[in-house]
Amino acid sequence: MPTEADLPPTLPDLVDRPGNRRRDRADRIDMTASHSNHPPGPRPVTSRRAVLGVSAAALAGAAGMVATVGRGDERTPAQPPATVPFHGRHQAGIATPKQRYVVFVGFDLVTRDVAVLRNLLRDWTAVAARVTQGHRPPPRGNAPAGAAVDSGDGDGLAPARLTVTFGFGPGVFDARFGLAAQRPPALRDLPAFAGDQLDPAYSGGDLVAQVCADDPQLASYAARQLRSRVMGIATLRWVQQGFQGYPADGGTPRNLFGQKDGTANPAPGTPEFAETVWVPDGAGPDWMAGGTFLVLRRIRMSLAMWDLTPAAQQDAILGRHRDTGAPLSGGSEFTPLDLDRTGPGGAPVIPADAHVRLARPFKMFRRGFNYDDGPQPDEAHTHPAGTEPHDHATHRHNYDAGLLLAVYVRDPGTQFVPAQEALARADRLATFTTHVGSGVWAVPPGAEPDGYVGKTLLG
Repeated sequence: MPTEADLPPTLPDLVDRPGNRRRDRADRIDMTASHSNHPPGPRPVTSRRAVLGVSAAALAGAAGMVATVGRGDERTPAQPPATVPFHGRHQAGIATPKQRYVVFVGFDLVTRDVAVLRNLLRDWTAVAARVTQGHRPPPRGNAPAGAAVDSGDGDGLAPARLTVTFGFGPGVFDARFGLAAQRPPALRDLPAFAGDQLDPAYSGGDLVAQVCADDPQLASYAARQLRSRVMGIATLRWVQQGFQGYPADGGTPRNLFGQKDGTANPAPGTPEFAETVWVPDGAGPDWMAGGTFLVLRRIRMSLAMWDLTPAAQQDAILGRHRDTGAPLSGGSEFTPLDLDRTGPGGAPVIPADAHVRLARPFKMFRRGFNYDDGPQPDEAHTHPAGTEPHDHATHRHNYDAGLLLAVYVRDPGTQFVPAQEALARADRLATFTTHVGSGVWAVPPGAEPDGYVGKTLLG
């Protein structure tokens, strides 16, 4: 674990001031942004005048920048940029408290040379290690002479708890790279589930990058830096972007159905979390020890149909009260389910087809993000003769919004697959959802400062 001395400099250290001009400032993304990023939870209300004041102070290179918070003359120092350490036993972005924005990027490899793949992971690691700490990425090897180091759209942005997480898809272990013997037994293509309508535009990929941050532009910037390094090595398969709002009181965030999402997650740092997520020593190929597996599902939600469903039915479908997140069996949000409790007439208060009842036996760690891509083109169809011209750009039939569900588990085959089979078979919530994207990846352990993500596999 990093010590305090290893942590990145705070905001005042990054500002030019007499006697303290940093020699590496030209190689660093400017951290004197006019905004601050806070972890999920209560956020101070900062006036626009205060923001402009901070910007002016930054442009002037002033010391002791302050931001006005609340009313009157109360002033507090500007918050230092929040960073998440990149190096460590596990990759960041898994046990990390969930950020507000995500960009998932899937790639297909075109190279057949394992040395080229190794160099790409080295390059990606160098990029991620720097941008997550607020530095510019290293120069691109494929850049023309005189090109800028990077795209520049990250200039002035605070690190915003940026994390970058990498994974290997099943295709990495085919005959191309001679790695078949190193394929983890748990890395298998997922079976078809009842109700799936998977679109290749949102599914699969030899490599995946999960980029999370509390600033959407920073997440986009970091993903762009990774994409810029793959020319001639891999092609872009898909990009999926999500967001997550947090209640002012710091409570559990909600999905687009208005339901609290993640209540039953094991808490990072606990034995339950470790047993659910991390691959232990001796449980598979040695290179996967300390890693995990990512299952990503794009789940389209029928929002219009859900909004027309009575609130009591919504609660019964999930098995929890929407407003509080408490189970229908009583208590508060984190009260354990009482699946044996019955109501009038002897019927269980948590119905047999309720989502929480069916999902309860299976331990997984969810990092869900909402997405909203708006109305999509209608599927081809015909009308009776004489029908007046019209279109179907309505939010009832073709509005594409829902959940990007990232599930981290020790073994998808024994954790995710039986859970999804049970839900697809009997979950009443499935009436309102359609799985349209899917993929599974082996997520290697983290990198040491002198190594790179994937070194345990690629050497």
